[in-house]
Amino acid sequence: MASELAAADTAAVPPPGGTTLQVLRDLDSGPRGLTDAEAENRLAAAGENTVPELRTASWPLLCVRALRDPFTAVLLCLGLVSTLVSSWGTAAVILGLVAVSCVLRASGEHRADRSMAALRELVAGTATVLRRPPGEDRPRAREVPVAELVPGDVIRLGPGDLVPADVRLLRARGLTVRQAALTGESAPVAKTAVEVPGQRTGTGGPFAWPHLCFQGSGVATGTATAVVVATGARTRFASAQGTPAQGTTAHGTPAHGTAAVRGTPVHGGSAHGAAAVRGPSAFDRSVHGISWVLIRFMLLTPPLVLMANAALRGRGLETLPFAVAVAVGLTPEMLPVIVTTCLARGARLLARAHGVIVKGLPALHDLGAVDVLCVDKTGTLTQDRPVVAHALDADGREDPEVLRRAAVGAWWTLQLAELPAPDALDAALLEAAGTAGEEHDGIAAVPFDPVRRLSTAVVAGRPGTHVLLVRGAVEDVLDRCVLTPAERDRVSALAGREAADGLRLIALATAERPARPRGYTAADERGLTFRGLVAFRDALAPTAAEALRRLTDAGVTVKILTGDHPGTALRACRDLGLRVAPAQVVDAGRVPAGELGAQAARATVVSRCTPHDKARLVAALRAAGHTVGFLGDGVNDVPALRAADVGIAPRTVCDAARESADVVLADKDLTAIGHAVTAGRHASANIASYLRVTLSSNLGNVIAMLAAGLLLPFLPMLPAQVLAQNLCFDAAQAAFAHDRPDPSALRRPTVLRPRAFLRFITGFGALNAVADLATFAVLGAALRGPDALNDEAVFHTAWFTENLLTQALVMVLLRTGRRGGIGMTRSIGPVGRAAAVLAVAALLLPACPLGPPLGLTALPPPYYLMLAAVLSLYALALAPAVARHERGAAGP
Repeated sequence: MASELAAADTAAVPPPGGTTLQVLRDLDSGPRGLTDAEAENRLAAAGENTVPELRTASWPLLCVRALRDPFTAVLLCLGLVSTLVSSWGTAAVILGLVAVSCVLRASGEHRADRSMAALRELVAGTATVLRRPPGEDRPRAREVPVAELVPGDVIRLGPGDLVPADVRLLRARGLTVRQAALTGESAPVAKTAVEVPGQRTGTGGPFAWPHLCFQGSGVATGTATAVVVATGARTRFASAQGTPAQGTTAHGTPAHGTAAVRGTPVHGGSAHGAAAVRGPSAFDRSVHGISWVLIRFMLLTPPLVLMANAALRGRGLETLPFAVAVAVGLTPEMLPVIVTTCLARGARLLARAHGVIVKGLPALHDLGAVDVLCVDKTGTLTQDRPVVAHALDADGREDPEVLRRAAVGAWWTLQLAELPAPDALDAALLEAAGTAGEEHDGIAAVPFDPVRRLSTAVVAGRPGTHVLLVRGAVEDVLDRCVLTPAERDRVSALAGREAADGLRLIALATAERPARPRGYTAADERGLTFRGLVAFRDALAPTAAEALRRLTDAGVTVKILTGDHPGTALRACRDLGLRVAPAQVVDAGRVPAGELGAQAARATVVSRCTPHDKARLVAALRAAGHTVGFLGDGVNDVPALRAADVGIAPRTVCDAARESADVVLADKDLTAIGHAVTAGRHASANIASYLRVTLSSNLGNVIAMLAAGLLLPFLPMLPAQVLAQNLCFDAAQAAFAHDRPDPSALRRPTVLRPRAFLRFITGFGALNAVADLATFAVLGAALRGPDALNDEAVFHTAWFTENLLTQALVMVLLRTGRRGGIGMTRSIGPVGRAAAVLAVAALLLPACPLGPPLGLTALPPPYYLMLAAVLSLYALALAPAVARHERGAAGP
């Protein structure tokens, strides 16, 4: 099956048509290949056979990119405003936090870029090419770097080789190639060196043409000699990942490319142009959404403070520093630093412990928010090799003799046909049967031919006889057997049931012939006796079943998008212990393109899925509100990788997939994805803890300050005191980057929802404001009423101390992921220790030498008793409110 993706693209590099002689003449080459001088000249003209890569961004550019974060930009503006009003301390702190955030984010992304560059070096390879040294007419086979191949080079291919460029076959023997990286189909495709009289022939798209092999595919069986027709950015492989090809090939063929840059529309409906536009990611929708809510508050606060003080107290521009300080007080200045530190720390631990490279720090947050993971079957849930399921006789009964005879045929075909290595089915037969074949004397072998789809081994039978062991496709074997119509129908029905159950089949037939000295040919495969069927299933990935269970327990829904037949996909699901109802299986080949996205929600398995279908399904899931991760391993997966919130690819895959992914795995293993999801949730839980603590506390303080500023004859807190309080609180909150969330916070996707946060901070901020206003009332009563206040320093100090103590209490009680709703039941950890240090600073700072410069003074002992009473009442009100919120609300 050639994919819709491949079929749609017939406008890239035109495939060479015509006879072999015509192709070689167009390429100005010959069966002996090029001379060294010709190859050198063409390399200089056409360039290296590499796909152009994105250049690693420089340090300054990475730092400038970090400023695009809306909240970081607002902090920068506040720092500049503070500078304009001569609030040098505030400006220095804010601008310092902006610089730290930019450096942390840039260093994390620079480290990921270096890791990706190292991965590219690991996948460099060589190819066997025929070249003629100077002064010699006889070509020599030599290994040259793949990057040095040029159009017109004649190369040799064998089992296990990667096709290094787009090639036209000159000779082929038993050649099959795996095109999964290009088309998504897991079964090898037969290729032959047929003569093509016209420019374009055949159906099913260029990847279905038998005389062409494309860069990115791999040789499964057989050998071939081929001529290179396109290299570098002019290959279909490069075109599929959106690399623009400039100019012409070495032999004058126009080079075409399509731009498929992440985040921008691409052309058409193929891999070379799938509509894979990625909208805002989960990180953008959460942190940026919260940032814009805060930005609106921050922009409104200074004008409100100025107007209120001017109207009620007659204070005008002299309150501008205080208004800026209040806006800064509402600002979670540490947000960029906390977010970047949490994500960078998680990415660093993932790379060190599990070999997982996070290319952009926001992708780690998105991993923690993933609730749907889309994966392919082959190579992820199953290994890319078959294993024997069972062997049946003609009546459908288990028969080990069928397996043994098939293995004997595989053994002697391998020995006598001089093939370099067994194909996947032969290897599975020999593995299942153990030692089979050596007890017989091999006579001859007729190797597998993709046209007749059979292979035959001849062994010695009874004295004076030879036995033919014929294996191959069921229909082709049955055509050569002596069967009645009823027997043929019965066997065909048996094969149909096995195939519907997701099994691959080969049939076995035998014939006894008189011994003879002359050799055997395909013409002898007649008058056979049908013996039975051998059924194969895909070998399961060793860790797939356990990894799927863990992902399901973590609230991640796994959807299987595969190019295989529905029965094959369902068989793999059953073998893995997945319960998939028939209604959850969608056959993309039978669903109109416009309706496929609508069925994404109910589908667990989407079979016969083209690359364009994958991108469409991912986009539909994101449109439905899901955070989607996609694990891909081929150039056919590039559109879906770009469309997902998080694109994931193993490091050993093609450059196109690896460069398009956000996360690169050491191995194609769902277990590694589980670790990455946990790391993302860990970081996101700590970010959520910081946000819920700082926003509720800051909002309460701002409300209280605005109210006090209108009621008091003096400013409720000096700008320097606001700055000092923010510095102490921010320093303590840095501990959230190193906190260990409770396991309950890691059992479900972590999504930072702006509306949920707004509800949360409004409720708990109001509660915090009540505590501050209660402190204000107590202080007013102690100092004989608001209009008779005669000791501003005592008021400022008492409120300064109460605010810091309240913030220390909030840090402990509002942490994310509590048992029973109260954070104090957990181990103290870094946040608990930081809160304790903050409380000590609140009590000691007014009395230390730093107090007087800030306008603070030592409080009389009775005031501490009053503050203790207010804080106790606040804690008693806060604890049940937190517990009620944890039980009933889908909090942030």
